[in-house]
Amino acid sequence: MAATSWWLLPLLFALLEGLVCSATGTVLLTQRRILQANLVAHGVLPGLAIALALNLDPAIGGWVSGLAAALLAEGLIRSHKQQQEAVINTVLAGSLAGGVLLLSLLNLRVDLEPLLFGDLLTAGWRDLWQTLVAAALSLGFLVSNYRALVFSGVDPDGAEAAGINIKRLHTLLAVVSTLVIVSAIAAVGVILVIALLCAPAVVALHSSLSLKEASLKAAAIGASCSAAGFGLSLALDLPPGPLIGLSCLLLLLLPRASQQRN
Repeated sequence: MAATSWWLLPLLFALLEGLVCSATGTVLLTQRRILQANLVAHGVLPGLAIALALNLDPAIGGWVSGLAAALLAEGLIRSHKQQQEAVINTVLAGSLAGGVLLLSLLNLRVDLEPLLFGDLLTAGWRDLWQTLVAAALSLGFLVSNYRALVFSGVDPDGAEAAGINIKRLHTLLAVVSTLVIVSAIAAVGVILVIALLCAPAVVALHSSLSLKEASLKAAAIGASCSAAGFGLSLALDLPPGPLIGLSCLLLLLLPRASQQRN
């Protein structure tokens, strides 16, 4: 039984990541914070290096480091409101540079391929539980702050004038999204987690009338992309992470091709 069902746990992990990342990505897109997800995904490297040097759980180091990068960017954005993208990209570059320097200074040898592209087939129950915790916190954040998220997504200045604490809202979003991203890195890696956060959310928002509807649609689409990529990896004997990323790209290309044909 174990020999024939070894793929069940990685598949379950992939489906769960597709659900959680895509629903979280919908919120990030509506809050104009999707670039920060990219920052967090790349900002895990310094924490990973420190955690490995101290024999700690790399996931904890990655979460602390990614969150620190996101909060630093949030603070700098308030001082440079018109240059938000430049600020985020600068912090991203600094985080990567700091991680590379730490690896060199601490004389650490790290295989970066699993970090960049994931290693879904080696996922264990611990990875699954981490993702379940991230999913629960993400759902709790969305439910408890739903009205504020809708208001601030449509009119952030009006929401702030109405008394909504935008700073607190975005800080909580940074905490939750960092947990989701770090848990997803084990599945699809730093680079491809952005595809799961973005592509399903873009498609879902295009055909939805509410944040709730868009989040549910994105979750279903993300799970489908993960299932498709995982199924192709078994059939073709290729790594599932890159195939999940390609399935997300095809998700955006197919409607465009259909429109051109018509």
